[in-house]
Amino acid sequence: MTDSILQRDHRIIRGRIAYTPDKPERKGQERGREMFTVVVHKDGWRSVTAHTEIDDRPSVLRFQQVNFDAQWRPTDVAARVTVGDQFRGSSWFRFTPTEAECEGFTAVEGRISQRWPLTTPARMIGCHAIVNDGFVTTLFDLNGPKTQTTEKFFSSSTDHRGATGPMLSQVAVTLTLEAREKVTVKAGTFDALHFRFGDVEGLPLEHPTYDVWVTADGDYTFLKAQVGGYMMTAYELVELTDSL
Repeated sequence: MTDSILQRDHRIIRGRIAYTPDKPERKGQERGREMFTVVVHKDGWRSVTAHTEIDDRPSVLRFQQVNFDAQWRPTDVAARVTVGDQFRGSSWFRFTPTEAECEGFTAVEGRISQRWPLTTPARMIGCHAIVNDGFVTTLFDLNGPKTQTTEKFFSSSTDHRGATGPMLSQVAVTLTLEAREKVTVKAGTFDALHFRFGDVEGLPLEHPTYDVWVTADGDYTFLKAQVGGYMMTAYELVELTDSL
């Protein structure tokens, strides 16, 4: 009798990512963390919630909720950012086949209202959560050439730490599939795709080379990453569960 009135068609991917410096004087010291939950609905849609903390001064706290359709196209986003424990901005994005829009308020720009005409549906939104970086690799055609430059997609901030906005901008990235390999992180051992992020078009400052590993099971769950250059930071999935 109980089974007939209960319904649970979705599945859960829930995890924690640790941020650690690669700089010799700080190696191994946690400098931030991220907790995320991905709800995969029966029809293939995904609802992603992420809470990101960067402890390096000025600290950054980011709260985001992003929804994707079954083709990994964004439909709507809610994002809030604080910098140095002070309000930075809060915005809502909506995507239709013909328009991207943003309504928000930031400490710098004040009230913002953006309308971005589209000729084709938006392919991706980058909201600076590390789990979201993994989803950017869905833009790569696994049956195509080893190195590909994505079409332009949307980002909530052009700052490397995502500490501005949130508001809409467009970027494009060159992705290289470095390998298909087994990867072991604190959360377990996985079949993985290893991507390298190269040139990023649309940022005011050049982004250092960024290596990202995601699961090869079609979920593109983030596993680990390394950033070179001035950032010298590593990221690792340290916890993973299929329940809330």
